Amino acid sequence: MNGLLASIRRDVAEEPESGIIELVNHARDRPDLIRLWVGEGDLPTPSFIGEAAIAALRDGQTFYSHSRGIPPLRRAIAAYVARLHGVAMSPERISVTVGGMQAVMETLQMLTGPGDELVYTTPAWPNAAAALRIAGGVPRAVPLGFGNRGWDLDLDRLFDACGPRTKAIVINSPNNPTGWVMARDAMIALRDFARARGLWIISDEVYQRLTYDLPQAPSFLEIMEPEERLIVTNTFSKNWSMTGWRIGWLVAPAALGQVYENLNQFSTSGVATFLQFGAIAAIEGGEPTVKALIDRCRVSRGIVAAALAGLPRVRFVPAAGAFYQFFAVDGEADSRALAFRLVEAGVGLAPGTAFGPGGEGYMRLCFAASPAAMTTAMERLVKGLG
Repeated sequence: MNGLLASIRRDVAEEPESGIIELVNHARDRPDLIRLWVGEGDLPTPSFIGEAAIAALRDGQTFYSHSRGIPPLRRAIAAYVARLHGVAMSPERISVTVGGMQAVMETLQMLTGPGDELVYTTPAWPNAAAALRIAGGVPRAVPLGFGNRGWDLDLDRLFDACGPRTKAIVINSPNNPTGWVMARDAMIALRDFARARGLWIISDEVYQRLTYDLPQAPSFLEIMEPEERLIVTNTFSKNWSMTGWRIGWLVAPAALGQVYENLNQFSTSGVATFLQFGAIAAIEGGEPTVKALIDRCRVSRGIVAAALAGLPRVRFVPAAGAFYQFFAVDGEADSRALAFRLVEAGVGLAPGTAFGPGGEGYMRLCFAASPAAMTTAMERLVKGLG
């Protein structure tokens, strides 16, 4: 090991590079590539959102922010969450973060220490488990099952994975990368188990609006009390095409407000104030934007499904939620190598190995791009897998 690396924490030095970012860095400068490897579409942020941020910038909103977010934004998020889930929601339960990742990171910092365990489903977005490992905690993966009806979770297997050091269970529904959506009755069973064991539930609901057979995915906010052991994380990135803005939020018991304020203060000291005014415009006036995104994704999802259905080596069920298609390619023992080969075919997909145990043999494709782009991408993919 390099001498400098040997002088820092070993677990940090040895944390591997993201399997997604490795591929992105490899092919970042290829102008002809259709990029479907990361979790964003090809639409820029709607102009009305940017204009609100620009107006705030010109108005001098450039000073230190409230650590937990400016009050108007926290009120707007609380109203949005209340409307979406049909529950009462106080702004005191809302904290604004630098993207959804900071919401996850701060929650793990709050709940876990060295040796503490966190149980999560896999394949999974890799950042949460990596953040826990860096903090000294131990992630315990519970594989989702894949069958003719799609992906599903064996609750008994999840419960059996919880031991004396378990502090929390992480659920991401709709799920990245599989598109699995957790049913309400399963949520209730998990809630009851967590109550009995005194466990926290961390619910990543970033893709909650993006469903194709339901009006929206169920939320733990709809079945749990305000002061229970529940943290819900979310972001502006997906619904409003604001990935580069780095603004997210979390919903927590009001009693933890000062804790999250401290965590924000000791990390980023808050999100840039003028950007938060853009977020207000998004959440208060962006419902047509969200609905248009869902409709666009539904069309592109159909294009992907039609193309994959014609490939004899491919096994998949159309995603129930989120905007990813996770599909198996029979005869491919190394999905990382396949991802690099597909770059040469002109399409960038994320290898299943990037999503932890159970991911090998699968590929993740983001279908949040335009139908025209998806049509071309699928022509290239079919040729590349042929």
